[in-house]
Amino acid sequence: MNAHAATRSGRLRARRAATGSVREGAARAGLVARGVIYLLVGALALRIAFGDGGHQADRSGALEEISTKSFGAVLLWALGAGLVGMALWRLSEALFGAAGREGRTARTRLLSAVRCVFYAFVAYSVLSFAAGAGGTASSDQQSRDVTARALEWPGGQWIVGAAGAGAVVVGVWIAARAVLRRYREQLKLGEMSRHVRRAVDTTGVAGGVACGLVFGAAGAFAVRAAVDYEPDRAKGVDDTLRSFAETPLGPWLLACVAAGLVLFGVFSCAMARWQRV
Repeated sequence: MNAHAATRSGRLRARRAATGSVREGAARAGLVARGVIYLLVGALALRIAFGDGGHQADRSGALEEISTKSFGAVLLWALGAGLVGMALWRLSEALFGAAGREGRTARTRLLSAVRCVFYAFVAYSVLSFAAGAGGTASSDQQSRDVTARALEWPGGQWIVGAAGAGAVVVGVWIAARAVLRRYREQLKLGEMSRHVRRAVDTTGVAGGVACGLVFGAAGAFAVRAAVDYEPDRAKGVDDTLRSFAETPLGPWLLACVAAGLVLFGVFSCAMARWQRV
């Protein structure tokens, strides 16, 4: 009986170790894939800021950019596989809890479930593109189409307005967490040198603020579309980024935000190395 219990206990430990390894690999691959997308979107936005406006500074533009490179098809499949890993990692967090002292709370599990759905959608779009299903629609066109359909529903204005307000709140939340360096709770700080921590803080704060600003601005445009009952006022990532160049600060503000997105891509890759999973 004792031998049987010991064997069963050994199998459970082996299964947990294997599951943990798979989860960690999926998480780190997903973080790298996310970082690559942000790096490319930020780089495309920088080109727009400096006068080259012939590219879409969003996920579809990033995929088009990858497809033109040597081994582009291989890179697209790798990117899609990484995003599948990200979705599976978030699913495991929703089901079994995440790392950290609040990893098993209902709020954390719900947030992980939302992230799982989001990254599953992104992974599907990337893999569809890699499989040759045609170019993905720009984020601007998708935003206008979704807004137009939603406005036709009963209470559509309220739904679109609430979604836009929610995006604004998410943007503020992302930026605030970055400024407060809440991401440090998820990092293996003890394994990082002082210089590495400083570099990660630079990319994390600047990148998080830039991402929050883009989310918040896109949400504000959605609220305006709901109030005016005009779906064309809704903007995706590309149009939202371009709108920064229309402010009194001009292209310099767009350049700063674009640089922030590049830094967030670097930060995501750093998280792939140092985050506790």
